[in-house]
Amino acid sequence: MKKTMTTNQIPQPWHTFNRRVTIQLLLAALIAILPMQGRSQIASPMVGTPAATTVATAGQLDLTYVRPTQRTMVDNYLFDAFGPYPLATAAVDAGIDQFTNAPPEWDQGLKGYSRRFGSNFGILAVGTTARYTLAEALRDDTLYYRCECTGVFPRMRHALVSTLIARRGNDGHRVFSFPSLVAPYAGTMTAVYGWYPNRFGAKDAFRMGNYNLLAYAGGNIALEFFYSGPHSLLSRMHLNNQHGAPDPGPNHSGSNQSGPSN
Repeated sequence: MKKTMTTNQIPQPWHTFNRRVTIQLLLAALIAILPMQGRSQIASPMVGTPAATTVATAGQLDLTYVRPTQRTMVDNYLFDAFGPYPLATAAVDAGIDQFTNAPPEWDQGLKGYSRRFGSNFGILAVGTTARYTLAEALRDDTLYYRCECTGVFPRMRHALVSTLIARRGNDGHRVFSFPSLVAPYAGTMTAVYGWYPNRFGAKDAFRMGNYNLLAYAGGNIALEFFYSGPHSLLSRMHLNNQHGAPDPGPNHSGSNQSGPSN
């Protein structure tokens, strides 16, 4: 979640915690990726579905993968960037910023709230656009694939590591995701140098980007553990289309994860 308070307004322990958690996320992803580099993977025949089944037990690569269609990617992008979730997130963040009067240059009242809402929504939209655009340029698949492992801690590790991992190629081998690393900071950098007060700089953009990265990791955890199948409330409200892949995997057998199938 984005916070718009200046650096000297945030207690130092929170700065330390924020940096520590962000570094741990980066290290976890790098440690998980290193054993995978240079290892071959058997590509499975294309079966016409837009998602893949993953095998996420320690030391294994995905044995079955089908690259999502362009329509799946476009639909996920539109929902992820302009759907109800970014709208709700921007509204809540704007309310928090309004309550804390951050930044104070934007004042209060409807005008101040509208400006904060537009800023938060713009940050999310720019970040999501950067993620999908860079992924398309690099031919990366940055959708989230649920783990086929069992147990809370292996699945939690899978969700956290997936924050900075993408699939590439027809075999879906895992690679470090440059788009996933850049995207959380693209929106905040754009905001700081585009419409924030002049006193904000790169350090503020980096700090806010850290929050966005942590929020994205939290979203992956939600996709891993929260049921969103055909009989769930999210599905009935048409809210189960996020940055997750359509195939939920065996942990949610029978569920219809986000995104259309074609």
